[in-house]
Amino acid sequence: MPKGTYYFTKGFLWGTATAAQQVEGRNDNNTWAAWEAQEGRIQGGDRAGLACDWWGGRWREDFDRASTAGQNAHRLSIEWSRIQPAPDMWDEEALDRYRQMLIGLQERKMTPMVTLHHFSEPIWVADIGGWENPAIIDLFGGFVRKSVQALMPYCRLWVPINEPNVFALSAYVAGLFPPGKKDLKLALMVLRHLVGAHARAYHVIHELQPEARVGTSIHYRGFTPATWLGVDRLAANAYNRVFNDLFPQAVTDGQFDLPFKKDQIPEAAGTQDFLGINYYTSSHVRFDLLAPKDLFAHLSYPEGAALSETGFIANTPQGMIDAVLWGEQFGAPMIITENGVDDSDDVLRPQYLLEHLHALWRVMNDNHPVEGYFHWTLVDNFEWERGWSQRFGLWGLDLETQARVRRPSADLYAEICRTNGISADMVEKYAPQSMPNLFP
Repeated sequence: MPKGTYYFTKGFLWGTATAAQQVEGRNDNNTWAAWEAQEGRIQGGDRAGLACDWWGGRWREDFDRASTAGQNAHRLSIEWSRIQPAPDMWDEEALDRYRQMLIGLQERKMTPMVTLHHFSEPIWVADIGGWENPAIIDLFGGFVRKSVQALMPYCRLWVPINEPNVFALSAYVAGLFPPGKKDLKLALMVLRHLVGAHARAYHVIHELQPEARVGTSIHYRGFTPATWLGVDRLAANAYNRVFNDLFPQAVTDGQFDLPFKKDQIPEAAGTQDFLGINYYTSSHVRFDLLAPKDLFAHLSYPEGAALSETGFIANTPQGMIDAVLWGEQFGAPMIITENGVDDSDDVLRPQYLLEHLHALWRVMNDNHPVEGYFHWTLVDNFEWERGWSQRFGLWGLDLETQARVRRPSADLYAEICRTNGISADMVEKYAPQSMPNLFP
C-alpha cells in the first residue's frame, strides 16, 4: 500500500461553520421564525425550536468538541434580531452572550470568524420592506457598527453577508426563503442592495478596526453545459455570470454588470480583503424554454457521481479545484468558508471530505494559495426550508434529548486537523474506496 501524507501550509485554518438561526434556538423575533410558523413553508412542518440550544449555553460543549478535535478556528454568525429586537432598542445582554462565545473560542485557542447576516433579519426590518427597501443599507450599517464596537476586541475576521447570491435567488426567485417572492427583476434589485450593504459594512468595520479583514462568503457552484449545443453553453454562461460572478465582481471593481445591462456601484470597489468560497457540488446545465423560473435551464448532476442521501449534493471534488481557480480572478486571498455533505449514516461523508480536501491540496500545491477550510458543519442543525431532513454534522443531534452523537467523520476530521494534512493511513481507514485516486 502506498504511504505518504499531503501536508497543508503552516498556519492553515481548520474549522467548522455554523449559523445563528440554525444552532441557537429560542428565537421568535426574526423572519425565519415567522416563516416556519406558516403552513407548508418547511419540509415536514419542522421548526427550528431549540435547534442545538446554543442560546441556552450548549455552545460551550460544542466548542470543547471542536477544540479537542484539533480545530483551530470556527465560523459563526450573530443574529441581528437579538441585538436590535426593535428599531429603537439594543439588547446589551445579547451582545454579551456573543462576546462570551468569542471569548470562549479565544480561550480554546480558536480563531473566530463572524458572519453578520446569515439569511435572517428582524421582523421589524421585514415589515418595512426588508431588502427591497434601499433604507436597509443604512439600517444594516447601524447594526454592524453597534455589533463590531462590542465584539472587535475578540474578532478580526468578518463576513458581512453570507451567500448573497443564494439569499437573493432563494428568497426572490425560487420563493423558498422569506419573503417567498418569485420575481427575477426584484431579486437583482435586492442583490444590488446586498452589495451596497456589504460595502457599507466594510467601510464601517475598517473605520472602527483598521486591522480587521472583511470578506465575502460566496456560494460557488460549477455550471457546465450539458451538451455541445450553443443554447446550453449560453445557459451555463448566464448561470455563472449571475449566480457566481455578479456579487464578487461588484465588491472587487464596483461593476454590477448583468448579461443585458451594465451598472456601477463605485462605493463597493475594493471592499473585499478575502474571498470566502462555499463549495458543495457542481451541475450540468441544459437550456429549457419551459423553465422561466429557473432562468430557462434544467440543472442535473454529472452522470455516475455519488449522491447524498437526499440527492441534494453530488460528490464532485473537481469542482473544488474549479472553485479556487475561479476565485483567483478577484485578486483576494481565499478561504473555503463552507464545504460538506448531508449524510446521517456517515457513509459518503468520509469519502467526500477526503476527496475534496485532496482536490484542495492539489490546487494549492499548484501555487494557488488558500488560507483555511471550514467544514459544514459541527453538529446537525436546522437546514432552512429543508428543516431537519438533512444531517450535515460531524456530530449527530438527538432532537429529543439534545445529545450529541459522534460520527466516524468527527474522528477523521480530527486526524486531518491534528496532522495538518491527509495521510494514506487515513484514507485506508475511513474511505478505502478512494485510495486508487488519492494514493495511486
